[in-house]
Amino acid sequence: MLQFLGNMEAKADTKGRIFVPAIFRKRLQSEGEEFLVLRKDIFQECLVLYPGSVWEKEIETLRSRLNKWNREQQQIFRQFVLDAERLEMDANGRVLIPKRYLQMVSIESDVRFLGVDETIEIWAKEKLEKPLVDPDEFSSKLQQLMEHFH
Repeated sequence: MLQFLGNMEAKADTKGRIFVPAIFRKRLQSEGEEFLVLRKDIFQECLVLYPGSVWEKEIETLRSRLNKWNREQQQIFRQFVLDAERLEMDANGRVLIPKRYLQMVSIESDVRFLGVDETIEIWAKEKLEKPLVDPDEFSSKLQQLMEHFH
């Protein structure tokens, strides 16, 4: 099973090329992943890289919950795939992020790669300088979440 963990800094060059951190590259290669899919996160101001197999599973899950004869649901599906872009890593382990994606999440040069379960997030470095959730609130919410399973 694919799982990414880590928090690494990188830089985008003027063309939008970024080296995927070696730890993530090796994981992708060992699992035989041939392409990545890039999409802006639904909730956060970051980009998400889906390994091809994870993207296909995600699309299958979404499709299975939608009625293809429902106009609104078809528009949601269409928008989800419309906002996605297939990427290939070059021989040096770089991906070319289209400018519009970099602009969507205010990335100019310094980025932070974050391994989040089956996906890899790309953030503007300064957006992760402080915690995403207040530390006290985080511990109390995590406690509430975990208590429901016991």
